[in-house]
Amino acid sequence: MLYKIRFGIAILILITAILGITGIFYPLALFDIQIAPLIQRIISDFTVITLVITIIMLLLTLLFGRFYCSLLCPLGTIQEITALFRGEGNEETRKNLPVKYFITAITIGVMIGGSALLIRYLEPYTYFGSAFTLSIIGIIAIIAIIVLTVFKNRYFCTNICPAGCILGLLSKLSLYKMYIDKNECLSCGMCERNCPSGCIDSGEQYIDNETCVKCLKCKGLCPKDAIKYGIKPKEEVKFSLKRRSLIILGASLAVLAGAVKAGIETGKILGEKIKNVILPAGADNAQRMLNKCLNCNLCINACPNKILTKSNKEFGAVHIDYTKGEKYCKYDCIECAKVCPSGAIKKISLEEKQKTRISMAVINPEKCSKTGECINICPMHAITKEGNEPAKIDASKCIGCGRCKTVCKSNAIEIFAINDQQRV
Repeated sequence: MLYKIRFGIAILILITAILGITGIFYPLALFDIQIAPLIQRIISDFTVITLVITIIMLLLTLLFGRFYCSLLCPLGTIQEITALFRGEGNEETRKNLPVKYFITAITIGVMIGGSALLIRYLEPYTYFGSAFTLSIIGIIAIIAIIVLTVFKNRYFCTNICPAGCILGLLSKLSLYKMYIDKNECLSCGMCERNCPSGCIDSGEQYIDNETCVKCLKCKGLCPKDAIKYGIKPKEEVKFSLKRRSLIILGASLAVLAGAVKAGIETGKILGEKIKNVILPAGADNAQRMLNKCLNCNLCINACPNKILTKSNKEFGAVHIDYTKGEKYCKYDCIECAKVCPSGAIKKISLEEKQKTRISMAVINPEKCSKTGECINICPMHAITKEGNEPAKIDASKCIGCGRCKTVCKSNAIEIFAINDQQRV
């Protein structure tokens, strides 16, 4: 019964996430509790609220275990749905491979160093978001994970996903755990054969809470109700820091330190190869955007004027294309800043956005038709005109929203990218 309730809630969260990704309905809190992006947001766009959310999520994991993976992660639910079609009773205890610690150390290290390059290709919500906005990389990643699920069930969650690794380590220390009551257990193996994470050894009557995603499937299948979820009796708690664990810990920390340096160098290398592009307010500059953006594409569907475009060969992150959609950035809109989970677009206020220059408009006096339509449409009142003279733009007031260009019938107005966004 608990399994069905938990799975039902996970399905509802998946549907809500899809509605959010596609721009139909955006539940802000759902996307703001992604583990890896939360960590990056603390690094790239620190706010007290972000820190509080992160601490709450980590404390909940320390209390209740790795519930995030089976309840809040849409990619986890997609894997669970896929597993329904692969048949049951064919699982076996899966080794907890140390390679995931190194994957996580490298990914987090590079992120701390200042680059989202690796987390962009390993973070579950990024796959999910990019796939549902028809990004080729996202679609390929989702298909690959589904195929992996068919053969290995939730192998991605237990031995690849960096967010899962972090939560798993905390879950290992959690207050509430999954465990087997040895006095009730029949050693029938039903739980082991049906565990999607492969974390149960029915022979040893042991559940690895680090890789257990708290799906509660085993609890519902046990004929004797021997699978328990709660505070494990003290006499059954065993803890030993083995030599192998110490070696893995030391190696992981060394890899983390090296990855931080690699992240710094990666950020510099990427920054040298980029061209100036127009970015949404709060992105600051092209180098920062390229190194912080996860390409989850949430902002693209959230943009009411549809001027945001996906990464391409010219620029590897989301950016503004004034040839798309309604061709200008709305003066009273901060939707992209609201939905960005990684801090690539800072969560600025509307007042801040309205005073941030993202590009610069320039009028060619030789082409200007002198109709003055652009004067009335400019939200910053940055355009003036004297008599029969061509219109002029006050560079100190222009924020580069592009609104003026949409009404210029003579194509006299051009919008140019700037190196760094500035306050006017």
